[in-house]
Amino acid sequence: MNEIAGNVEDFEEPKSQSEVSPPEEAASTIGGSIAAVAGEVVANVGRRRWLICTLLFFAATINYVDRQVIGILKPTLQTEFGWNELDYSWIVFSFQTAYAIGLLLVGKLMDRIGTKIGFALAIVLWSIAAIAHAWAVDIGTVASPVVGPVVYGVVSVFNSISSLFGAAPWTFTLSVSVIGFMVVRFALGLGEAGNFPASIKTVAEWFPKKERALSTGIFNAGTNVGALLTPLLVPVIVLTWGWYEAFIITGLLGFIWLAFWLLIYKRPEDDTR
Repeated sequence: MNEIAGNVEDFEEPKSQSEVSPPEEAASTIGGSIAAVAGEVVANVGRRRWLICTLLFFAATINYVDRQVIGILKPTLQTEFGWNELDYSWIVFSFQTAYAIGLLLVGKLMDRIGTKIGFALAIVLWSIAAIAHAWAVDIGTVASPVVGPVVYGVVSVFNSISSLFGAAPWTFTLSVSVIGFMVVRFALGLGEAGNFPASIKTVAEWFPKKERALSTGIFNAGTNVGALLTPLLVPVIVLTWGWYEAFIITGLLGFIWLAFWLLIYKRPEDDTR
């Protein structure tokens, strides 16, 4: 019995402080390490998030410059190619259709491949398309056998439906130049659709919730700056060189921005500077 009692007393004896401390000390050490890492991430975000916001601002500016160039050149192009308002409306319609399609698809793409690569692909596409406006007639010559029948087929279906309500059929002819500009505007719309989804995702990655509205407002201000710069910049280029060069020079701005984006942008947790 004495041996059993002794064993029970030994079993019930409280553990010493030294036996309890190691797990607590380990937890404290882990917590401190996590806090230190989190502090480093916050510090990096604090130093660089406004630089990232500046990049987004200039992306929006370039986006609207490339978009507005054709509007500034409309009188020149109408005189050179003999367009009427219906011809020009097809060119506008092509851009708006592509832009709508792009907005439906590009968000999922940005979520899948990330903002760095996704934004880069978007601006490469729209910059190439912007430059390609200079060769729109050549592009139209190649694309006419495909694009023409597609457009006429869609309009034929529309006429069939509208005739049920007594409407007169809609007849028109698309020139090679109109088709060429429709093609490049469609490509431009697809590329430019990536700008806002990518920018919004970037803001979500880099900015705390209390600063997201501010940063979104700042980068979105670039759209107005782009709309203001275009009528100042494009006429100077046209008077100095010509309308071909207006499309080329403004299109090249996107590749300048791309170099800074690829050099600077990283996710906050990957940024070691």
